[in-house]
Amino acid sequence: MLANFDFDVIRRSLSYLFIDGMTFTLTLTALSAFGGLVFGTLIALMRLSGYRVMGWIAGLYVDFMRSLPLVLVIFWFYFLVPYIGQWITGSSRPIKVGAFASSLITFIMFEAAYFSEIMRAGIQSISRGQPAAASALGLTYAQTMRYVVLPQAFRNMLPVLLTQTIVLFQDTSLVYVLSIPDFLGAASKVAQRDGRLVEMYLFAALVYFTISCIASYSVRRLQSRIAIIR
Repeated sequence: MLANFDFDVIRRSLSYLFIDGMTFTLTLTALSAFGGLVFGTLIALMRLSGYRVMGWIAGLYVDFMRSLPLVLVIFWFYFLVPYIGQWITGSSRPIKVGAFASSLITFIMFEAAYFSEIMRAGIQSISRGQPAAASALGLTYAQTMRYVVLPQAFRNMLPVLLTQTIVLFQDTSLVYVLSIPDFLGAASKVAQRDGRLVEMYLFAALVYFTISCIASYSVRRLQSRIAIIR
């Protein structure tokens, strides 16, 4: 089998795979993680607020998103976002959103459901005495969350948040179904062009495996450091 393995097709495609494909994948991962974390934190605060209706809406959103396959959500947003934009803007035709913007919105909305549960657990891990002490000092609810609770919650949940980001990095390969040239999509194009499916898909799997392993090892090191600080 190795006698027929063409290593040269991998070498010739490295610049396209990493400069174009991997750059797109990492950009989508970073923007989706940031947006998902911000939106997820807001959802977590809604669920923990004293307003029952807000908590019910946030819980319904989380349960709905987490019960759907991601690839189905990707298709939904890709085809529905232009019509949603048309409805919001009152345009006479669907708004051109683009594959990248549509996939970014998809991942932010989808990952926010998972990040919100992580943040909710992190906020609930903080001792109730600290918000009470902050309230006694005259801090408002928003100030207590910003200066007392959320910084500690982020530190406690940082390893889990990073682990979820690694999962997000792997999930971005699903944009391949929209023919977006991410790393997997770029590898697929090279494989189809040169007729070297085995070589390119094995190489893509090796790259994803290597990056995920290195990132997971870094998260474990960070987790041990945080444990020492505590």
